This record gives sequence, C-alpha cells and structure tokens, in this order.
Amino acid sequence: MSEASLSATALVARRDLTFAKKGLLWALLSGALWGANGVILGLALNRQPFAGSPLWLLAPLTLAGMHDVISGFWNLLYNWRTGRLREIGRSLFTRPGLMVCLGALFGGPVGMGSYLIGLNLAGPAYVLPITSLYPAVAAALAMIFLKEKIVARAWFGLALCVCGVAVIGWAPPESAPGPMFFLGIGIAALATLGWGAEGVLSTSGMDLLDPAVALNIRQLISGCTYLLVVLPLAGGWSMLGQAVFSEAAPLLCLAAGLGACSYLCWYRGMNMTGVSRAMACNVTYALWGILFSALFTDTEITANLVAGALVILCGMVLVVGNPREMTSLRKTA
Repeated sequence: MSEASLSATALVARRDLTFAKKGLLWALLSGALWGANGVILGLALNRQPFAGSPLWLLAPLTLAGMHDVISGFWNLLYNWRTGRLREIGRSLFTRPGLMVCLGALFGGPVGMGSYLIGLNLAGPAYVLPITSLYPAVAAALAMIFLKEKIVARAWFGLALCVCGVAVIGWAPPESAPGPMFFLGIGIAALATLGWGAEGVLSTSGMDLLDPAVALNIRQLISGCTYLLVVLPLAGGWSMLGQAVFSEAAPLLCLAAGLGACSYLCWYRGMNMTGVSRAMACNVTYALWGILFSALFTDTEITANLVAGALVILCGMVLVVGNPREMTSLRKTA
C-alpha cells in the first residue's frame, strides 16, 4: 500500500474516532437530561393539584399523560422544523409503525405511568436507579421472544443489576413513608418491564423508520391512550383541567421538553457511536438523578443508594456491551 493510501486510511480512522467520541457526548447528555427530567417531575408531583396522599395513583397517571402529550408536541415541532412531518402520517399504519404503536402502549401507560407512581411514592433518587434496569429487561425479553443469545458476561451483569436493586431497597431512608416506599420501589420495577418491552418492539419498528419519526409516533399514541382511555377510567379528567393552569404546569412543560431532548440526543448518540455504548452512557441517568436530587431537593442520599446505583451501572455496562470494545472507539457499530 502506498504512503498516500496509508495517510488516507489514517485520516478516515481519525474522522471515525472523532465522530464516535461526539456520539458518546450526545449519549451522556441524554442521560443527564433524563436525570433532570425525573427530578423536575418529582417536584411537579409536590405541587398542586398533584400533591396529597389520597392522589398517590391518580396524580402520577394524570402527570404521565400530560408529560407524553407535551413531549409529543415538542417532537412534532422538531419534525416540522426538520421536514419530517409528512413521514409521521405515512409511517403510522405500516407494519413498523404499528410495532412502534404497540411499544408505545407498553412504554407509556405501563412504563411512564409506573415510573411516575414510583417517583411519587419513593422519590427520584431511589426510582431512577431502579428504572435504569430497562436495558437488562429488554435483553432478557429479546432472548425469549427474538431468540437472541445472551452471553455469560451479560448474565453476570444482570445478576449485578439485581444485587444493586436489593442494596437500594435494603435500608430505606429514615424519611421513607413506611410500606409506601417499598410499594414505590416495586412499581418502579414494573416500569422497567414496560420500557424493556417497548425497547424490543420499537427497535424492530425503527429498522425501517426514522428514529425521530418513530419517537413522535410513540409519544402521540401514548399521550392519546392516556387522555382517551386511562384517565377517563381513572376519573382523572377533572384533575387534568385543574393542572393546565396550575403551579405545576411550568415544571411539567420543562420536564416534557427535557424528555424530548433526552430521547433525541440518545437516538443521535446511537447513530454515531453504536447502540451498546450509547445505552451504557444513557443509563448514567441514575447517577445524574442522585446528583440533581442532592442539589435541588431535600431527598436523603444514603450510602445504600449510592452503592446500589454504582452496582447497577456496572451491571448495565456488562449487559449492553463488552467493556474492552467500548473503550475501542475505532469500531463505531
């Protein structure tokens, strides 16, 4: 090979390495934004009309529906700005679009609803590390339904994740409201099942759909399901009307915007640096949630919480990819 060819190859490798590093930054940003999203939603739950123990179920469901509707609106503006708006209607009734719609039902009413109920009962610092298990759940579901093989390293990572959850719930903070804290931890675990199922279904749909379009379909279907099915059954329309002009509304709009940006950054990160590395960076939202909770709320940060979050994070890195491959950025797939 000539010297000119070697030089050209080196330039391409350097370009790919720079591209992959930027992808890692996007993925890390997605984790930080989602950590902030959880803390702000926790603050919104403590504002009227969502505050109050009798509303422990209705308030999070109403907030979850409003979050997905507003987030879908933000995504709609982004797709309009980038010329993707027509693709939403074209894609909605295709097979990939229907797979995304099915994933939205798991990720919205099951995933987001359980997530916010958990936030309300146990607090963001404790719920965010639990919900960061969703890629492990997705891996297990992919093994069962898509016949994907899980290697020994990933099994060890799954075991670490379970240990991390046990460490977090072993000794609740002194301010925890008794059994309601453990109920919140259990419901947060249900959110991981919803998001894990969504990941398997939506990934199959996004093989043929633009991620930003798929995300918009997901948010709109989830939001409409809340508004037209979940809230009428739960009797939440009255609360919805109160919430629109409440003191919690600005916090909700901010959280929905951060959530939309987090998803877009995550999709960009996956495109630039690969799914495994992007997912490993995204689940750092558990640590970001602890940091933001310590800075902006009065949540008690215990040693068990920090240790459990770190164990879950290490387990997730093992589940989503080989650590040696993650440090070799020349492979961007």
